[in-house]
Amino acid sequence: MTSTVLTGIGSLVTNDPSLGQGPLGLIADAAVVISDGLVSWVGRAVDCGPADAAVDLDGRTVLPGFVDSHAHPVFAGDRATEFAARMRGEPYAAGGIRTTVAATRAASDDGLRAGLVRLADEFRRSGITTFEAKSGYGLTVDDEARSLRLAREQTTETTYLGAHVLPEEFAGRPDDYVSLVIGEMLDACAPHARWIDVFCDRGAFDADQARAILVAGVGAGLIPRIHANQLEHGDGIKVAVEVGAASADHCTFASAADLELLAASDTVATLLPGAEFSTRAAYPDGRRMIDSGVTVAIATDCNPGSSYTTSMPFCIAVAVREMRLTPDEAVWSATAGGARALRRDDIGRIATGARADLVSLNAPSHVHLAYRPGVDLVDRVWTSAPKVGS
Repeated sequence: MTSTVLTGIGSLVTNDPSLGQGPLGLIADAAVVISDGLVSWVGRAVDCGPADAAVDLDGRTVLPGFVDSHAHPVFAGDRATEFAARMRGEPYAAGGIRTTVAATRAASDDGLRAGLVRLADEFRRSGITTFEAKSGYGLTVDDEARSLRLAREQTTETTYLGAHVLPEEFAGRPDDYVSLVIGEMLDACAPHARWIDVFCDRGAFDADQARAILVAGVGAGLIPRIHANQLEHGDGIKVAVEVGAASADHCTFASAADLELLAASDTVATLLPGAEFSTRAAYPDGRRMIDSGVTVAIATDCNPGSSYTTSMPFCIAVAVREMRLTPDEAVWSATAGGARALRRDDIGRIATGARADLVSLNAPSHVHLAYRPGVDLVDRVWTSAPKVGS
C-alpha cells in the first residue's frame, strides 16, 4: 500500500462535524492522507504521521469533490437559438426537448460519445468527481438503451429517463407511450441503469403516469427520482415521497405541504440554479426549504436547452445569491447533499474510509466559491473513481 499526504491545507472542509468546526467540520492547518484511493487519515497537520509521498498545497482550501446528482450529458445538437429567443422574452416550455431528440436520434454512437467525453472532462475540471447521467433524448427503445450504454462508459450513476417528454410520433397517445416506457423500453434499459426518472410537469407527464412509471422501475430493480414542480405547482413532490424517491428535482413551486412531506421523508430536494438562470424563471426558495428541515442538494442540470453549464462553482454562487442559501449550506449541498441524493456515503465528505475525491482551491476559504463568482478557483482535482464501462 502506498500513501500520499496532502499537507499545507489552510482550510479543510470535511463535512463531518465530529472532525472539525461547525456543520462543515472545518479544520485549519490540516492534512489528509490518501492510501490506495481512500482517505486513511484526516486531521491537523502537526498530528500527521509520515507517508510515502507528500504534496504541499501552500495554504489552499481543500473540500470534497463536488457531486452532481442531476445532469443530461448524452445528447447531440445545439439550442443556442432557443436560448437567444428566451432572452428576447419568449417563455420556456418542455417541448423544446424534442429538438434535441431529433438531433440525438440522428447522431452516431461516436458522435454522442465524443460529446459525452467532452462534458465529462468539463465536469471534472470544474471539481465534479461524481456525476449522474440521464438518458431521455432518444425516446425510442434502441436510442434510450444506447444512451445509457454510452453513459456507463463515464459514470456508474446512470438514469433511465424514457419519460422525458412525449415524442412526436406518439402525439395524442400518451397512454401508448407510457406502456412502451414501462414495457419494452424498460426491459432494454434497466440493465444499463441504476435509477429511473420521469418529468412530472406541464407539457410532460401527469402524476398518475409518473407514479405508474416509477413503480414499474422499482419493480425492475431501479431506484426512483423525479423532475417535479419546475413549471407549476402539481403533485410531483407528493409522488416522489409516496414512491420513496431518492430525490425530487427542481421543486420551484413547492407548497408548505410539499415541504412538510419532504422534511418527514428521505427524499432530497435537488435545486438546479442553472435552470432558473438560463430560463429567467423564478428561483425556488432554498432558504425556506432548509429552514423547514428539508435536505437540499445542488446540481448543474447540464443539458443543451435550459442549463448548459458544467460548473458547480457557478451553481453554488447562484444558489447563494438567488436561492438564499449561506455559502456553507451551498457547499454542503453541492457535496454531501449531492451524495445524499445519490444515496452514497463514500463520497461528499473527507473522512477515514471515504473515497479520495478532493478539490483544492486557489482561495483561503470555501466561501470564495460564492464570493468570487465566475472566477476559476479550482486548482487541482483528485479522484479515485473506478474505471467504468458497458
